[in-house]
Amino acid sequence: MKKELTFALNYALNKGFQIHPDAFKILENVDVKKLEKIIKEIVKEKTRQKLFQINQNDLETYLGIKEDSTIQNNVEIISEPSGKITTGEGVKGYNALFSSRFNKLKRIVSDRPESRMLKSMASVKTAKSDDDMYVCGLVTLRSSERNITKLILEDPSGSFEGIVFDEELQKTAGTLLTDQFVMARVSLGKNSGFIIKDLILPDIPDMAKTKSETEAYAVFLSDLHIGSKYFMEEEFSQFVSWISSPDPVARKIRFVLIGGDVVDGVGIYPNQNKELTCQTIEEQLFKVENLIDKIPKNVKIIIMPGNHDPGRRALPQPAIPKKYNSGLWERENVIMVGNPAVVSLNGVKVMMFHGQSIDDIVKTTPGLSYDKPTNVMKHLLKARHLSPIYGSQTPIAPEMEDLLVIEDVPDIFHVGHVHRAELDMYKGVLLVNSGSWQKQTPFQASVGMTPNPGIAILVNLKTFQVFHENYNSNLDNILQS
Repeated sequence: MKKELTFALNYALNKGFQIHPDAFKILENVDVKKLEKIIKEIVKEKTRQKLFQINQNDLETYLGIKEDSTIQNNVEIISEPSGKITTGEGVKGYNALFSSRFNKLKRIVSDRPESRMLKSMASVKTAKSDDDMYVCGLVTLRSSERNITKLILEDPSGSFEGIVFDEELQKTAGTLLTDQFVMARVSLGKNSGFIIKDLILPDIPDMAKTKSETEAYAVFLSDLHIGSKYFMEEEFSQFVSWISSPDPVARKIRFVLIGGDVVDGVGIYPNQNKELTCQTIEEQLFKVENLIDKIPKNVKIIIMPGNHDPGRRALPQPAIPKKYNSGLWERENVIMVGNPAVVSLNGVKVMMFHGQSIDDIVKTTPGLSYDKPTNVMKHLLKARHLSPIYGSQTPIAPEMEDLLVIEDVPDIFHVGHVHRAELDMYKGVLLVNSGSWQKQTPFQASVGMTPNPGIAILVNLKTFQVFHENYNSNLDNILQS
């Protein structure tokens, strides 16, 4: 027992008080600097009432941590891919995927006034008009040479090649990703070619936040990598204990969202077995179950897979299969979803995506880096697609429907994968990259990746105020926003 706690208890006992056993757990978690003051105040008040026992209710009332049954913890799954996956075969599947992508994104831009003037690629190529025309399609090629940028766009009627001369517009063109949807204002050039005069992205509108009616907190986590010897087990256990503590913020937590890479997996990279403390998926998930079992049952836990978790690796990913750990599925306060997913927390819409496509986008887009993941997240919102580039490092299944189009604009966009905790805002949407709970691995060190692990990001869903709990003593500059 801490000497400060012993001193505080002796003070109460010397005043003729008894300490009920249920009060000890709370006292053990109280800041030692406040213990003496708390006990003296309670002793003074209870002496006035002529009641000479200190119990749990006394402490909870004094500390303002009495369980508030009015705090809502309502979860609604708006969309997740587990039950929608209908992978096509061969060319038919890929045609269906890109047709779905084109049609969904064309519907999104149909709200814009320019969409009333849209023409098909085939009709524009045969048009003789001197007026500007509008087309929309998926980018199949982007190239720059000398002082011009060439774009090739494709829609169901065919493809179209246009040239960008304007320097400012070339900057926009330079950020376009292969297979990204874009609307273009074009005109016929002097030599029968087409000049692109403007590029319009689907983008998201400025958003007014939906807020929780009650002051509930959500915790955003990802990339635990449980089973890896680099998993910060002690620090994560301390955080889970804090959730159960009398801390006033901890008592208002009603949601924990884990955005993928819950476990380190098996056979993900060469010689991984040398870096594992749990050699099977079943062992790793059993450890997950034991760790999260310590989280209070009034807290809803939402778990999605990442590229290290068992099951399908290609996007979209169904939820972690029940066969690897039925215990997680059977827990009353655990909700298993696929990747990506949109969930409502007391009415606040959260889009969860593990973030595999960040790898492709950073490699192909000047100015973007792993150190600033929220800049990549803005890119995805502008494109209204979670993984635009097909055929690169991120595997994408040829689904009959493109489930990676961002149809619902969220209040909060939650991503992981890059092990860098960062916050930002974009058009009213709170961007949260939740970092990791895995120390720097030899591979990360070899490629110059410097994670900032051990940070839990918390959002007050009523006020959208953001807090963090830092369990990494090596971090000075914790979050940038």
